Amino acid sequence: MRMVDVIDQKRNGGVLSDEQLQFFVDGVVDGSLPDYQISALLMAIYFQGMTDREQTQLTMKMMHSGERLDLSKIPGIKVDKHSTGGVGDKTSLPLAAMVAALGIPVPMISGRGLGHTGGTLDKLEAIPGFQVELSEQDFIKQVAEEKLAIVGATRDVAPADKKIYALRDVTDTVDSIPLIASSIMSKKLASGTDALVIDVKTGAGAFMKTEDSAVKLAKALVAIGKQAGLKCEAVISDMNQPLGSKIGNTLEIEETLDLLKGKGPKDLLELVLELGSRMVVMGQQAASLAEARAKLEQTIADGSALARFKAMIKAQHGDPNVVDDYSLMPHAKYQIEYPAQKDGVIAKLTADEIGMASMLMGGGRQKADDQLDYAVGIELHKKIGDSVQKGESIMTIWSNREDIDDVKELLDQAVAIKESAQQPTLIHETIE
Repeated sequence: MRMVDVIDQKRNGGVLSDEQLQFFVDGVVDGSLPDYQISALLMAIYFQGMTDREQTQLTMKMMHSGERLDLSKIPGIKVDKHSTGGVGDKTSLPLAAMVAALGIPVPMISGRGLGHTGGTLDKLEAIPGFQVELSEQDFIKQVAEEKLAIVGATRDVAPADKKIYALRDVTDTVDSIPLIASSIMSKKLASGTDALVIDVKTGAGAFMKTEDSAVKLAKALVAIGKQAGLKCEAVISDMNQPLGSKIGNTLEIEETLDLLKGKGPKDLLELVLELGSRMVVMGQQAASLAEARAKLEQTIADGSALARFKAMIKAQHGDPNVVDDYSLMPHAKYQIEYPAQKDGVIAKLTADEIGMASMLMGGGRQKADDQLDYAVGIELHKKIGDSVQKGESIMTIWSNREDIDDVKELLDQAVAIKESAQQPTLIHETIE
């Protein structure tokens, strides 16, 4: 088999066979295919797309290119959640604790942030001592005992994806739906869970800017899961403005703890309940979404979700005292208010520009090896649809430098005040 023939077939709109896809993945992993031929096929896929079967076969072959976690020693139905990323999106943290508090094992393998979107592992590392790297044995033991662990990848998971992703980044083929779907699902299938709920973000601060593209991606992800034998559902949620009120690593741990204490922002709570209720039904701890939602709300009311989150911190060598004393985490030296320039209603709070403002202060990475400043970030006091008076603070900027003119310039672009505005709909659609 020649790679040039595989490229030619896809370039001309053909369907790749299982054997051709295996040849491609093998060549990526063993280094026998040069980058220029891999890149050529990626570009052909970008323009010609893939059938459902092609997507699934590519995913499975990428998944089998590395090792797969065996979670069979953990009793019960293992349920995970994945998000395509957003600004202020700390959903995984309270969600995992609430679902685990109902006795459902949540073995969550998460990632780090890059650019204006935050990473779950980065947020957890704002907790002094917290270890996101566990051995496979310790990971399985913790999930079996505590029902919850949130870690980085514990094995060489889907190595084909690492090479393909790097080339997608430099060949401008990142936003190909078949390539996004196979990348996400190859890693999730390799993680060994039984069921998966996916939060596909749409809007200005999301990877998928339009609802149409978000729906296409959600359907592709669910189709792959179904064909691979994984219970899988997707929720399309809004990312035109940041989720919750706090953006930044320490700040988002604070907001997670506030939510678990019953004091969290309404939009974050609503998304957690929407995603979590599906996880609870998949985990067979409720017969309906309404019953699942009520059970999740009870984990906040009775403190069991907060206790589960605290137990996870302790198990992963973090300081559990942060649950009651937020000052144990890093905090910025300066709190600078960003005031409204006129009376009116908040009509725009563009999520990606607010996320980039936090990144400029060190709250996110511009390059993969950048060091984070866990203390910095932005705290919103207003959301879209809220009224505001001239001079009133729209947000507080948590910074370790006094000169933040570059940050304010971005925020000036992110904020608009008008006479009226409609609050965005949080949950756009569900794909089952």
